[in-house]
Amino acid sequence: MNIKKGDTVIVLSGKYKGKKGKVIEAFPKDNNLIVERVNVAKRHQKPNRQFQGGIIEKAKPIQASKVMVVCAKCGKPSKIAKKKVEDKYVRACKKCGEAMDKVK
Repeated sequence: MNIKKGDTVIVLSGKYKGKKGKVIEAFPKDNNLIVERVNVAKRHQKPNRQFQGGIIEKAKPIQASKVMVVCAKCGKPSKIAKKKVEDKYVRACKKCGEAMDKVK
């Protein structure tokens, strides 16, 4: 899976098609992502010591194949390529060639 936490993605299909959001959490084993303001469900929460109780909105996972990474430089959704920079491979935009990861 080429998508990591903190990436900006756009949804390609489903109820939230066309929405942009930031990846909050990634689950590479299940090939799922949690994206902010996408696939949000309402949940009735019982009161406890920390929470008063009521209806809360909770983000649910979405399949990674339904989203595409948006390049920070060109602002367009694109596939991810591997590019060698200073003897290390980093993720790069296929449209503009800009590296998405910082070389350490």
